[in-house]
Amino acid sequence: MVVDAHVNIWNEEDVLPLFYDQLRRVRPGEMSHRADADAIHAAMSNVDRAVVFPISYADTIGIESSDETSAAAVAMYPDKLIGFCYVDPRRSDYMERLRYAVEELGLVGVKYGPIYNGVHLHDPRMDPVYEYCQRNDLPLTMHMGTTYTQHSPIDLGRPIHADEVAERYPDLKMILAHMGHPWYEDCIAVVRKRPNVYCEVAAIYYRPWQFYNVLVTAEEYRMADKIFFGTDFPFAGVEESIEGIRAVNKIAEGTSLPRVSDETIEGIINSNPFLHWWHDSDPLRTRE
Repeated sequence: MVVDAHVNIWNEEDVLPLFYDQLRRVRPGEMSHRADADAIHAAMSNVDRAVVFPISYADTIGIESSDETSAAAVAMYPDKLIGFCYVDPRRSDYMERLRYAVEELGLVGVKYGPIYNGVHLHDPRMDPVYEYCQRNDLPLTMHMGTTYTQHSPIDLGRPIHADEVAERYPDLKMILAHMGHPWYEDCIAVVRKRPNVYCEVAAIYYRPWQFYNVLVTAEEYRMADKIFFGTDFPFAGVEESIEGIRAVNKIAEGTSLPRVSDETIEGIINSNPFLHWWHDSDPLRTRE
């Protein structure tokens, strides 16, 4: 079973000029910007399931998607897509919106980006989110790591901040996206320490030296079985991401550097987060 645990979703009308202006600085002409339900379904033809998140960070990324977009995509392709919602604690109605997304739209997890919202993981406004997720068995995926967007406070993306949250909410399943790059050692330390914290490799394979060190360190700390596959579509695709993982040892060829084991490589590609992220351990979980 191949599961893409990190797929962004938006419609064309959700994309603002700020997105193109910022992306042009770091990745000029490198990617398609389509991330609607049909584009995702086509791109995910070689995976069994894909977890989709709406991006609603108009002021930092320049995209204003919605929970309704995520839910509509799942309704179109229920055998392929698993829908998460987003949360923005800056809004006065953020908990009402979260409850609506879960209880009315049927979304089964939450995506949060502290680096994009500017709200620290330890901010008191996050406590109702954690409590709601824990009470309702909702995994919480968090953008961890740096970003290219100019109005995002980088320190909020440090995965070490997740440690205290995991201590206070031991039944909350937390997923640290992007291995917390470039602070991957902190990510690995937290994931190894906390039974309720996991991580995924979305969009880091294309930094070969960093990616090699991520997986070598994960093996040294014996926590590679808690790493899941993800692409960060449309910023990276399925096939290129899988090829990037399988090519991780090229950087060590002809040297005495350690090699990442085939067990770790194939274990990530064929990982099944649904066996870990929900307490009911249903690998094809949907909610009526």
